[in-house]
Amino acid sequence: MKISILAFDLSDNATGRADLLARLLAPLADVEVVGPRFGDTVWRPAVGGSVAHRALAVGGSARYPRFAGRWTALAALADGDVLYASKPRATSYGVALLARRRRPRPLLLDVDDWEVGFFRRGGAWGTLGRALNVGNPNGLPWTWLMERRVRAADAVTVASRFLERRFGGTLITHVRDTEAWDPARYDRVAARAALGLGAERVVMFLGTPRGHKGVDDLVEAVGAVGPGTRLVVVGADTRGETARRWAARPWVKVVGEIPFDDVPRYLVAADAVAVPQRATTDTVGQVPAKIFDAMALARPIVSSAVSMIPEILDGCGLLVPPGDVVALTASLRRVLDDPATAAEMGRRARERCRAHYSFAAARAALFPLVERALAGSGR
Repeated sequence: MKISILAFDLSDNATGRADLLARLLAPLADVEVVGPRFGDTVWRPAVGGSVAHRALAVGGSARYPRFAGRWTALAALADGDVLYASKPRATSYGVALLARRRRPRPLLLDVDDWEVGFFRRGGAWGTLGRALNVGNPNGLPWTWLMERRVRAADAVTVASRFLERRFGGTLITHVRDTEAWDPARYDRVAARAALGLGAERVVMFLGTPRGHKGVDDLVEAVGAVGPGTRLVVVGADTRGETARRWAARPWVKVVGEIPFDDVPRYLVAADAVAVPQRATTDTVGQVPAKIFDAMALARPIVSSAVSMIPEILDGCGLLVPPGDVVALTASLRRVLDDPATAAEMGRRARERCRAHYSFAAARAALFPLVERALAGSGR
């Protein structure tokens, strides 16, 4: 049996969620991630990993009406016995609906973000302008339409409680392979040496540092912690103006994108992992994958209290109000000044991850969905 997982843009960091689904389903079937590639390459952290990708290069300027000619080729990529669309976007879920119409087979949909919420930043006028952008195949009009068609899928999985309330479905958070990501497997001293770090205390942010991720707040907070503390931002576009501005601060080190499978080799260098999400329409339904990275590796976590993060970190992390730099500074100091308590916090985080947010826990919910979908189709 083959499962085709459809990503809406294989050059985007959303490929990470599609790859996670592929890794989860690998024991059940041959799995391939397919979809359009609007950028020059497949998302770099996904390159060279265990997941197979097949992309159709469409170019960053692909728009309607010319883009309409790509639909047949995109649908042909989805040749699996089961279709699993990542995100209710036209170039993933829309393509999956077309592929199922051409050849009937089970279709699952995964919703890991409130996609329409991304278009609501900037207020009413900004949303109105985006609503008129019908040329973009993944613009607001087509994304809104895809959200209206969620129930056309044979099964739905969601990544947060907000999305569960909005779309129904089965909760599958951004889990991690806690057996492979065992901190005992990784050399902390070597990880710090590779980053050029000495005896300083290290706060790390690892992920795609977009505006709603609160990295600007974190830069200020770590600077206020005082001498001997370093912020390491991993996953930034080092050529961008924002990354250069952060790197100009003497307490900040910026590292570019790294392969996903190398994440543990960086994260074990951290004395604290920060997840300073802001409270916006981007984050209301979002659970950052970096939370589970840190939990699996027993890193102490300081996070803002948005979405379902308080539920996930119940008893094993420190929470601060979103956007509160003073509270973020105080919580980072608390973790860094008490290594014994920080280590215990990390230990509890890993145990909670193993119990609730591991591959084993996710597969116990996901495999029966696929099996029921196959049974319903008579396969």
